[in-house]
Amino acid sequence: MAKESPKDVEMKEADSAATTEQGKKETDLITLEDIKDQVKHIEKAVATKEPRFMLRALRSLLPIRRRLNATIIRKVIGGYFSPTYAPKDVLLSFIEEPMETDGPGTPFRPRSGKALALPVLPELEVYIHLLVVLYLLDLGRNKEAVKCSDLLMDKLQTHNRRSLDQLSAKAYFYHSRAYEMVGKLDKIRSFLHARLRTATLRHNDEGTAQLLNLLLRNYLHYNLYDQADKLVAKSTFPELASNNEWARFLYYIGRIKAIQLEYSEAHKHLVQALRKAPQHTAVGFKQTVNKLAVTVELLLGDIPDRLLFRQPQLRKTLYPYFQLTQAVRAGNLARFNEVLENFGSKFQSEDTYTLIIRLRHNVIKTGVRMINLSYSRISLANVAQKLQLDSPEDAEFIVAKAIRDGVIEATIDHEKGYVQSKENIDIYSTREPMNAFHQRITFCLDVHNSSVKAMRFPPKSYNKDLESAEVSVLIW
Repeated sequence: MAKESPKDVEMKEADSAATTEQGKKETDLITLEDIKDQVKHIEKAVATKEPRFMLRALRSLLPIRRRLNATIIRKVIGGYFSPTYAPKDVLLSFIEEPMETDGPGTPFRPRSGKALALPVLPELEVYIHLLVVLYLLDLGRNKEAVKCSDLLMDKLQTHNRRSLDQLSAKAYFYHSRAYEMVGKLDKIRSFLHARLRTATLRHNDEGTAQLLNLLLRNYLHYNLYDQADKLVAKSTFPELASNNEWARFLYYIGRIKAIQLEYSEAHKHLVQALRKAPQHTAVGFKQTVNKLAVTVELLLGDIPDRLLFRQPQLRKTLYPYFQLTQAVRAGNLARFNEVLENFGSKFQSEDTYTLIIRLRHNVIKTGVRMINLSYSRISLANVAQKLQLDSPEDAEFIVAKAIRDGVIEATIDHEKGYVQSKENIDIYSTREPMNAFHQRITFCLDVHNSSVKAMRFPPKSYNKDLESAEVSVLIW
């Protein structure tokens, strides 16, 4: 078989490089056209005062963000801003000079002639500025992203336009993200409070919801649960906020309630957060909420459904919690300690370690319940051995507390040192079935109320029916 000559190899490498370069240019052209389309949506939103066009532009922000580079950013800034526009040079100072071979050969001129001399819409200016912030964050140039975001916040403070509500909310989010990346999240707390007051007074629902969530994230980042709880108690979350913001808000409340030992309320809010979350996206958010929901459910004394741990998106990330669930379900304190030792660092990084430490009492309770079901009579020394306690006295205190809390039906003979189990009563003669049905009915009613609130109706559509009825009456 003949070997390839060096010239052939060089030609193949040159051809592949040319193909790659051509593909990159085509991708840049497509990205520029996509940005041009989104700008048209923004202009249409301003002209018609319809927020859905602005929402459409913001939804396409993520796919555009993945394809941004210095060439595209420079062409967008040069295409929409006139040469005499002052902020143009400020934005270009954050973007490095592209290589001569980068980008499409044809110039990008969405505005030319007289249109280029006209003032730029504030919404368009904020959108392009936001693209620059995203570009800097994606490159890891976090300090420059902070400076650029500060300039964007100064720009937003000079405008009070209803069409800027959704854009400003997105800008606040990435402003907080930039400061979080440099470890200075506490520096913007007073700024977020000031903007929250302004957004509330201006009835900016999207901005109010975003700022409330950012403040809660800020407090929880530094474990300031009391201040976060006071903020929730003294503020009202907008009913018209998007489902994504509602999901975040409910998750933060669930975390606060869990730390405050209000496990029933915490579990209710976490379940609602999962219902509000997107069904096919936001995998990371759903994984985080499920981790906390499993822990809270175990603290409530319930065992999560096994199907939850078998879902493809959750199987790997919930594996430590599956091991934890098995230890709690069996009441095996040794296995619980083993899981805690193996996955303790992971639990700490996920902010569930404090709650999981509390599960030790639940493991002991489950063990006491299993012993009560298995033995009609057992000595306290054997109870201490099975629960791996230090002495029979510790076992006596734990069994006494379990009897007082209603975990088991038994009596303790202190003189002879044994536990006598009582005959199990029929559960259907207790209030347990009624409480279970009440919980399910309440859940169904909450789902129904949330569905009714989430329904959208065309604005002023009832006028058409009235007008048509009046016309028919006049004709008749």
